[in-house]
Amino acid sequence: MDLQNKAAVIGGLNADIWGRPSGPIILRDSNPGSVTLTPGGVGRNIAHDLCLLGLDVSLVSAVGDDSNGEFLLDRCRGLGMDVSRVRVVPGARSSSYLYITDERGDMQLAVNDMAVCNEISPEYLERVLPSIQAGALVLDTNLPVESLEFICRSSCIPLYADPVSSVKAMKLRSVMKHLRAIKPNALEAAALTGQTDPELAARALIDEGVQRVFISLGTNGMIAAEGSRILRMPSPEANVVNATGAGDAAMSAIVWADLHGLSLEDSARAAQLAGAITCASKESNAPELSRLPGLLAAE
Repeated sequence: MDLQNKAAVIGGLNADIWGRPSGPIILRDSNPGSVTLTPGGVGRNIAHDLCLLGLDVSLVSAVGDDSNGEFLLDRCRGLGMDVSRVRVVPGARSSSYLYITDERGDMQLAVNDMAVCNEISPEYLERVLPSIQAGALVLDTNLPVESLEFICRSSCIPLYADPVSSVKAMKLRSVMKHLRAIKPNALEAAALTGQTDPELAARALIDEGVQRVFISLGTNGMIAAEGSRILRMPSPEANVVNATGAGDAAMSAIVWADLHGLSLEDSARAAQLAGAITCASKESNAPELSRLPGLLAAE
C-alpha cells in the first residue's frame, strides 16, 4: 500500500472561544464585544493543515458527548478528515480554550479545560493503533506521558512530535530515541536539553536519538539538524497579519516534506514557507497553504 499521502495525528481537539471587547476592558463588569467559537487544538490544527496539503488524514483524540464535541467532529468531517478513532466520552466535557483579549486583540486572560485528553489512554490506543495505516504519525504533548510512551513502544509508523509548550515538552524526555522528527521552538528546545544555544540544543536532541530536528527561531529563522549536519536557515520575508497557527503549519509541512522524500534543507524551507503563508492570513489554518507544494516545485 502506498502510504506517501496518508498521515495520522494523535493529540488535542479543542473548542476555542475568543472574547474581544469593543472598547477598553472594564474589569469585574460585562463588556460589550464579540464572542467567536472556532475549532482548535494543536493536534487538530496540524491535521487540518495536512488536509490542506492534500494528504489523507486520520485524527485520534477525545471529546465529550456535548455540543462542543459535535461541533468539532462536524468541522473535522467537513475537511475530509477521518474521525472514526476520536473517542466520545459519555458525561465528559470536550476540551475548550477560553481566552479574552483587549480591543486590539492582545491576550489578557485564558483558561483551558483539557481533562478529556486523559481519555486518550494506553488502553484506548491499544484498541485503535493497529488499524492506523499511514506513512507518518504526528503526536502532540497534550497526551498523557503514559500514552506517548505506549505509542512509541507499539507503533512501527515514523513518529513526529510537536512539544506544544516548554512545560509539556518534558513529556517527550523518555521517548526521544523513537522520534523521526521534532519541531520545538527555542524555549522548548532549551527545556528539553538544558542548552540555551539553539545549535547546541539541536546537537543534543540528535545525540538523544531524534533523526531530524527543526528548531523554529521566529524572525531569526530555523535550525535544522540531521546526523552531523546542522543548518541555520534565514527567515523568509512575511507579511504578519496573525502569527497564530504558524508553528502548526510548519509542523505539517515537515511531515509532508518527509513523506515526499525532501532533503533536510528543503524540508526546513517548506516549514518556513508554510509558517510565512499562515502568518499572512487572518485564519490560523490558512487556505492558501494548499499552494505550498506548487510554490516549492516552482523554486
